[in-house]
Amino acid sequence: MTVAAARALGDGMSCFVGIGLPSTAANLARRTHAPGLWMIYESGTLGTVPAHLPLSIGDGVLAESADAVVSVPEVFNLWLQAGRIDVGFLGAAQIDRYANINTTVIGDYADPKVRLPGAGGAPEIAASCGEVVIIVRHSTRAFVDRVDFVTSVGHGSGPGDRERLGLRGRGPTRVITDLGVLEPDPDTRELVLTGVHPGVTVDEVRAATGWDLRVAPDPETTPEPTTTELSVLRSLTGTGAR
Repeated sequence: MTVAAARALGDGMSCFVGIGLPSTAANLARRTHAPGLWMIYESGTLGTVPAHLPLSIGDGVLAESADAVVSVPEVFNLWLQAGRIDVGFLGAAQIDRYANINTTVIGDYADPKVRLPGAGGAPEIAASCGEVVIIVRHSTRAFVDRVDFVTSVGHGSGPGDRERLGLRGRGPTRVITDLGVLEPDPDTRELVLTGVHPGVTVDEVRAATGWDLRVAPDPETTPEPTTTELSVLRSLTGTGAR
């Protein structure tokens, strides 16, 4: 999953990076095929090249290695909302068939079963980046027919919703999970399974999805991770030679 997500980032792109799996994938990309990837974190670090994975957006390693450190309002107003960021990299607690993201609550907002960390900068990233890549583990708990709360708008309820809401970016173009890859249908904007990881079947992906998932006519099998990708990933995550 992490390797497939890293491969979605191209050399020379500017990327607004979320903490967790998105950060791991972005740093893997920069250390392998995309050395010119320009990473921005919400805390105001521009062009950071951390020596290790940051524990949070406030980790000092981000500031120590950045081209510049600016205020949070400047990050959002001058860089993000002005359309200067190519791709946003986000995670999710829940995601629905139109790639809307919930990171706020599970259950009713007024009386939730679980209160999640919240929005952070994700709504603005989802609204204003040129495109958004989402990375999330695949299960019926995460992939639901309708999110309990729309924290970050993906494609709303279908075609035209982003335009109606005045959102400048293209929205989610790819959802990468531990089972495969989903992409929005160009006409309906509903997520479609376009690829499965080696050893995973289409039926397994559909069983782990909380709606009747559409499948592309000939979903590809994603390429195996290379030895170099695995070695770099293990060095980043501290998993040694396992």
